[in-house]
Amino acid sequence: MEKLRVGVVGVGSISNEHIQAYQKNPNVELVAFCDINEKQLKFMGEKYGVTKLYGDCHEMFKSEKLDAISVCVWNSQHAPVTIAALEAGLNVICEKPMATTVEDAIKMKEAAEKAGKLLMIGFVRRYGNDCSLLCDFRDGGFFGDIYYAKATYLRRNGNPGGWFGDKSRSGGGPLIDLGVHVIDLTRYIMGNPKPVSVFGATFRKLYNRPNIKSGKGYTSVSAGKDDICDVEDLASAMIRYDNGAVLSIEAAFSLNIKHDEGKIQLFGSKGGAKIEPEVELYTEMNDYLADVNFAHPTALDFNGLFANEINHFVDCVQNGTVCRSPASDGVDIMRILCAIYKSAETGHEVIL
Repeated sequence: MEKLRVGVVGVGSISNEHIQAYQKNPNVELVAFCDINEKQLKFMGEKYGVTKLYGDCHEMFKSEKLDAISVCVWNSQHAPVTIAALEAGLNVICEKPMATTVEDAIKMKEAAEKAGKLLMIGFVRRYGNDCSLLCDFRDGGFFGDIYYAKATYLRRNGNPGGWFGDKSRSGGGPLIDLGVHVIDLTRYIMGNPKPVSVFGATFRKLYNRPNIKSGKGYTSVSAGKDDICDVEDLASAMIRYDNGAVLSIEAAFSLNIKHDEGKIQLFGSKGGAKIEPEVELYTEMNDYLADVNFAHPTALDFNGLFANEINHFVDCVQNGTVCRSPASDGVDIMRILCAIYKSAETGHEVIL
């Protein structure tokens, strides 16, 4: 089997995970990088031994014989770069969120269908060990009917800066950056029900806290002292699905809490679960309430997480394996995210 010739568009921080995963895959040849930041592009080329460097993705697609690319640019450029790659005959894995509007997400999906190429969305939490464990229990009937879920992804002082706080490039704040992970993860474990309505609220009270003198933040490689911050710092929503299930979600970059918090809870008719960060299960046994813990670590293991995702992408392209995070799921998540922002703006429920 010939090696898959791969390029990466956008060589900021998240691209390191893609690149390292590609380099470990024996069926991949990493060919070229592209980025509009010439200094960062040169640095990453030297770091990973890639000599084919481009400042324009169209030039890279035209000049290099590629089979696939990773799209790791800022959110507002996901659609144009992905569509250009698909039209050039390339398979694409695009980082989450799929786009910044539902309309762009649909155009991306249609471009993939027209080209007959794979468009996979980077919902990396689907490839984690904790997700696999909970799906095993779901498929075994442990939960019964999962009718309610809660997910929080909260930071006390965690605006990454750079393009993350600039709505024109990011499309939003913690909801579209952090909340997207747990919305997708819970929905995936629940069996991918279709969203039918959303009620949401967003707040812009604390911004990126430039006055704070101490306390760990989350600074991106593109952050600077003149950063724009016009995104929400807290988002909250209730999402109702077509099977009657409901998800409650909270996501924040800046919030007056004691510690950063990441927690997922699932509630079923037979059993429940929590990830915080270890997985715990709750049920009834012999008419007693029972808590189930595991004899091995169950917290999300980031070692190999992106490799699982990238290896699946390569397998799908080379062997036609059914994709676990297809473009259609990306469109559904964009419908949820955009509906939350619309609901927050109007103060009313949004029917999908």
